[in-house]
This record gives sequence, C-alpha cells and structure tokens, in this order.
Amino acid sequence: MSPTMHGVRAAAAFSVSTPELDHDDDRAFPPGNRSRGVLPARAEALDIRVTPAELNGVFVIEPDVFRDDRGFFAESYRRDKMAGHGLDLAFVQDNHSRSRKNVVRGFHFQDQRAPQYRLVRCTVGTVWDVVVDLRVGSPTLGQWIGVELSAENMRQLLIPPEFAHGFAVLSDVAEVQYKCTAHHSPAAERALAWNDPDVAVTWPIADPILSQKDRTAGMSLRDYLNGSPFRMPELCVPA
Repeated sequence: MSPTMHGVRAAAAFSVSTPELDHDDDRAFPPGNRSRGVLPARAEALDIRVTPAELNGVFVIEPDVFRDDRGFFAESYRRDKMAGHGLDLAFVQDNHSRSRKNVVRGFHFQDQRAPQYRLVRCTVGTVWDVVVDLRVGSPTLGQWIGVELSAENMRQLLIPPEFAHGFAVLSDVAEVQYKCTAHHSPAAERALAWNDPDVAVTWPIADPILSQKDRTAGMSLRDYLNGSPFRMPELCVPA
C-alpha cells in the first residue's frame, strides 16, 4: 500500500536500499577497505534517507540495510545521522505494542503540557500508520496521510507533537515500537476519534477491533478546536 493523503496516492514511493554486501556486525573494518566481505567502519557504511511526507513537518525515515544469506543488519536509530538532516531530537522513552489483525489504535497525542515527537516503526508484521494534522493555521489542518510500515520495508515515520497518530494492523500480528521525546503523561494524554467524520480516514478495515478507550474517549476535531489546540509552529526542514 502506497502512502496516501485523503485516499490520494502520494507523489513519492518509498523503498529500502539493500546492498548485496557481507557485513560482520561483530567487527569494525578500517576505512577504505571495500573488498567483498570487508566493509568500512559501520558509521561510514550506513546512512539514512529522510523524505518529507505530504503533511509538512512529518518525515519518512529509511535506514540503509545490509542483507546477505545470514539475514540483515541495520542501524534503526542514530542521533548523529538524524541531526545531519536537521532533526536533532533527544528521545527519552521507548514504547512497544503488540496487536492482532484488524486492530485499530488511535488517534493519540499529548497536549502542550508534555508534547512528544514520535519515531515510529513496525518490527513484526505490517501496519497502516496514519497521522492527522492538528495545527491551527496549517493549510492541511484536519487532513491525514497513511503510510505502510512493516518489518520488511523497515520504514519509519517521524511525527511531531502537533499531529495525532494511529494505525491499523494488516498482518496476523504486528509489533510497533516508537521513540518519544517526552515521557508518557496521563494528564497530557489526548485522543481524537478514530472515525471522526470531519477527518474521514478511509481505514482499510471494515470492522476494526478497538479498545474501550479508543471506542468511546476520542474527541471530535470540532471539539478539539474548541479547546486548546496546537498552533502552527516554525518547523525544521531536513538538509
């Protein structure tokens, strides 16, 4: 499934680079030695690609992946590589969820008392990850994008605090892990209704499995705007 915005195919198609190179992840090889089976030091060999999504401020992160007959090796996160793209974020908490097929979780965010950047990836199975713009003053307020994240494509999504986040599980089971720049705060926790008609996400699941909280506690976009909404900030643009 390609990234979409209100059901429209996004302009960019995302793929993961998989060089056919051997990599012994227990050793660091000297720079310049690039014969088969001998790579330069890991810090030089691996990189990331950062692609702006259709919602300004959201980014698709794709790490290099080395594959051979043993499996693969990848650096799922490196702060210096992210900083090199203008995204120098200090993550303080990692979260890990497991869900079965047809589960929908969302939409979740923390308000201005404990705002969180979230770096989301799927490490088992496949999910359709959805982000909703909550910024008053944004030309895309209330609009959404959907991006497929999977253990196979190893794609990640960087989501600023001013966006609500949710996902639908497409595989038999899926595990989602994400890094956060602020600790979980029950007082700051908020939810947007997963099926709000003003947002109108076209979920790929007809009869989703929902928690009681997600079924009943999510507010409408209109109620959110009548409260204390996020305002359009100055967003960083990666190099």
